Amino acid sequence: MGPITFDFNRTKIEILSGLTVALALVPEAVAFAIVAGVEPLVGLYAAFIVGLITACIGGRPGMISGATGALAVVMVALVAKHGVEYLFVTVVLMGIMQIIAGVLKLGKFIRLVPHPVMLGFVNGLAIVIFLAQLTQFQTAPAPVGEIHGPFNMLHGTWMSGSTLYLMLGLVALTMFIIWITPKVTNFIPAPLAGIGIVAAFVIVLGIDVPRVGDMSSIEGGLPVFHIPDVPFNLETLKTILPYSLILASIGLIESLLTLNLIGEIKEERGGASQECVAQGISNTVTGFFGGMGGCAMIGQSMINVKSGGRTRLSGISASLFLLCFILFGSQIIEEIPLAALVGVMFMVVIGTFAWQSFSIMRRIPITDALVIVLVTIVTVWHDLAVAVIVGVIVSALAYAWNAARRINVNTEIKEDTKIYMLEGPLFFGSVDVFSSLFTIKSDPNIVIVDFKNSRVVDQSALQAIEVLAAKYTQSGKEIRLRHLTRDCHKLLNRAGQLMIDSDDDPEYGLAVDYKVKLGRLGGGH
Repeated sequence: MGPITFDFNRTKIEILSGLTVALALVPEAVAFAIVAGVEPLVGLYAAFIVGLITACIGGRPGMISGATGALAVVMVALVAKHGVEYLFVTVVLMGIMQIIAGVLKLGKFIRLVPHPVMLGFVNGLAIVIFLAQLTQFQTAPAPVGEIHGPFNMLHGTWMSGSTLYLMLGLVALTMFIIWITPKVTNFIPAPLAGIGIVAAFVIVLGIDVPRVGDMSSIEGGLPVFHIPDVPFNLETLKTILPYSLILASIGLIESLLTLNLIGEIKEERGGASQECVAQGISNTVTGFFGGMGGCAMIGQSMINVKSGGRTRLSGISASLFLLCFILFGSQIIEEIPLAALVGVMFMVVIGTFAWQSFSIMRRIPITDALVIVLVTIVTVWHDLAVAVIVGVIVSALAYAWNAARRINVNTEIKEDTKIYMLEGPLFFGSVDVFSSLFTIKSDPNIVIVDFKNSRVVDQSALQAIEVLAAKYTQSGKEIRLRHLTRDCHKLLNRAGQLMIDSDDDPEYGLAVDYKVKLGRLGGGH
């Protein structure tokens, strides 16, 4: 084992990236806690605990987790009806579900999410992040419950006059500093430079603009272990189970999609099941320490990666800095102008949005282009989980439709035998085309169906073969199945509806020329 080396420059980058993320986490955690209807410290504790645990044991070093808006909008109804104690126990159950998903390795199913869905997810999240920042340009939000949908924040009371112009100017200044800093120096992360310079400018000149402290005080103590004060009975379980299931699903989907996105940037793969377990443990712990739970945050993860954060140290630093802000630095953090943080998030939006999707939509199939647009719209209008599910379903149906049209047949006649050589998958979408390929009345007495270039996929395929065999039998003709792969052979045997005599093919190691005998067809033909 060689000597342990210390890379000062890498450590500096990781710690400064963590500081940048922590500064951006404060107003986000406070805002999402307010959305959920709980105290700001409930959001801050969640950001600290979830962020720390996932940074230590998560599936992708450098990814940031914390309290998120996607979860907050689900929590608000639970808190309003039953109170914050029910939220804590719901978060605990949510975490247990996520741990189970990780142990069962359900995270691997994220690979079923097609790339167009990923593009729609990224674009939708970028728009959601942008819309969330617009509330910082208001003096009063929209009345709760009066307006529904993603654009409810547009119905609040907006800033005007010099205050609005100052806010916009500081946002633009922050964005310019973030853009120009990498061209001048790499000593300090660009977002941190933007926040620091703009904050110093505002404080020194005494400019009167909204600051972090105007949202709520972030001063507090260490989170304390607390068993949720709810009756532990079946009635409580019936109340929290639906919320826990929805929260667990949204949390895992957002976390795993963010995991893939950061993985593409860092050129890393894997870690899905580990991330599920880490998210579950963090939420279970958070529920017992007065936090609102959380999941991966695409905005903060992008800030971290763009700032140079690549290892677990950046995520751990972000969480510890956040705790320090809560315990000791609240007065300093509360002086940071919101415009600086809005500028950082606007740059995140620009960096997150998949601008290339506009050009590739002209070159990809129309179905994929529609999926990108559909997932983007549903993400903004409803929520991420529904958007991903809708995108996967539409993509799967489009694939099934295209695959159904790929099945065809080549025929060959040898003496008194006709051979049908199938090509393409036989499944529920292609059974109609499959049935139309056979000319039963004009066929000779012996018919061979060759599956060498095909595959029997599902029960609909079995039923189609059974119906075809029945028609040939009723016509007094013999049908044989050739070159079924072993898994297809097992599938047919498991069905119990076709009795097949078989011999192994010594060349292919497959079953060849299965003579079909109908056991239970049409009343026992």
